[in-house]
Amino acid sequence: MIETTIELSGRVRAMLRAVAAGRAELSGGGEPDLYVDGLPCSDRAAIHDLVHLGLVRALAAVRLDERAGAELTEAGRAAIA
Repeated sequence: MIETTIELSGRVRAMLRAVAAGRAELSGGGEPDLYVDGLPCSDRAAIHDLVHLGLVRALAAVRLDERAGAELTEAGRAAIA
């Protein structure tokens, strides 16, 4: 098994903790936006990276104008452990 290390900024760790706490939603689409406590996260590039790296995913498939709850993947949980 190959291990990779991802260095995460404090802001990104906070985003992951919000997801882990059940306070986050993702919008639909290939480049989803993150909402924490109903407010949009301003670091769109970071959340796009987290989704593409497989650290965060939506709980359900939704359209572009909809949101779904967000959850950490196993890799996401390991990243903030």
